[in-house]
Amino acid sequence: MIKRIKNHTTEQTAIFLSVSKWIILSALIGIVIGAVVALFLLTIHAGDHARHWLPFHYYYLLPFAFMLSVWIIKTFAPNAEGHGTEKVIESVHKNDAIINVAVIPVKVIATLITIFAGGSVGKEGPGAQIGAGTASIIARMLSFSKKDRKILVICGISAGFATVFGTPIAGAIFGIEVLTVGVIMYDVLLPSFIAGFTAYTTSQLLGVTYTYYTMHIFQSISLNLPLILKVVTAGLFFGLVSDILVTILEGTGKVVKKIKINQYIKAFSGGVILIILVYFLGERYLGLGMTTIENTLSPNPILAVGLPWYAFLAKIVFTSISLGVGGSGGIVTPIFFIGATSGHFFADMLGGSNVMLFSALGFVSVVAGAANTPIAATIMAAELFGTEVAHYAAISAVISFFITGHRSVYPSQILAMRKSDILHVEYGTDIEDTKVELEEHEINKIRNIQERLHLKRKLRNSKTKPKNPKNSS
Repeated sequence: MIKRIKNHTTEQTAIFLSVSKWIILSALIGIVIGAVVALFLLTIHAGDHARHWLPFHYYYLLPFAFMLSVWIIKTFAPNAEGHGTEKVIESVHKNDAIINVAVIPVKVIATLITIFAGGSVGKEGPGAQIGAGTASIIARMLSFSKKDRKILVICGISAGFATVFGTPIAGAIFGIEVLTVGVIMYDVLLPSFIAGFTAYTTSQLLGVTYTYYTMHIFQSISLNLPLILKVVTAGLFFGLVSDILVTILEGTGKVVKKIKINQYIKAFSGGVILIILVYFLGERYLGLGMTTIENTLSPNPILAVGLPWYAFLAKIVFTSISLGVGGSGGIVTPIFFIGATSGHFFADMLGGSNVMLFSALGFVSVVAGAANTPIAATIMAAELFGTEVAHYAAISAVISFFITGHRSVYPSQILAMRKSDILHVEYGTDIEDTKVELEEHEINKIRNIQERLHLKRKLRNSKTKPKNPKNSS
């Protein structure tokens, strides 16, 4: 009995020390990252206002901005290429969470240039790289073990996302959930929550403001079956939108790589193509697109009047070109635009009812599908739109997550689950290297069905075939 008490006391003491250690470390890392990311966000805001001083349309700078972004990244930090978060995931899984110090300033500068000129990119990729890079530097300075360094870097990712999104809980969960599809690392939850909350609070103290939307959905009964059926259908639609996004994003990147011309010419040409598209489609698909997002989520429907049905498809094209030719920035902010506008389109197809609700569901559900983060997306819905939307968002987000399949805008994600029991996938591999096949017993079922159909067809043909008349002598 005495031995048991001693063991329990030892266990509780060890847990207390571990919890205390990570509370202190994650709080400190959250403050540092919150301050750095806040500076980044405020600079973007200042750049947005500075555009008005230009004597010409700001998007005329796109060809030169893409070329400059390519040169900066290629010269100083090749790991800063693309939409940021992908490289962070790759570093955690393949490089023991060691991130090059040069990535932070290079990613920030290249992204600021891209967004200022109107490149259709987001701000969360640099936020994740700032967070992960800062945490990696501190962990190495303090000679942390590989395991502790990885935990601290994941805290940095969560802090970066929480600061950019303005959703401390969803941001923290996103930083964990985005690494491995189908696995939540519970040992990182506490430090990630603390890092996310302290980073978010620090950014607010430094002057960063966030937009939240209150949606009150009044129901006469607790179970609204017609609305639930619409939400299920919306989840299927958002899964399809996510799949289209991943397909076009991947396809554009592959096509650009196959073109055998100088990389700077590709970048310049991509900028020219976007300028031409702006001439025909307008400026709403450039940059972060926050005004359009806010208009679709506004209770005043007049603000979204004139939004074309194809807005989400146009944004996919603008984003794919911007990232494909060398622009620097994140992918989640464009996904918010794609989700909100596709939700607006879906509501219009249903006759224009619940436009704000379906725009909100699209906002989070396309993220759930394209990034494989349904839990973070559901929590984000509660934080941004209120608890009245959360249960509908959960349905829509999870359906979208499954419908998108074993694909992602982050091909370095590790797969730890399969999305259908009739499919065979190899666990523990990158999504981009994963082969998805039918299970053997399902293949046998299909073969048996095909054989039966073939036999029935032969039997039917033999019955209907006319008999040859006998030769008369």
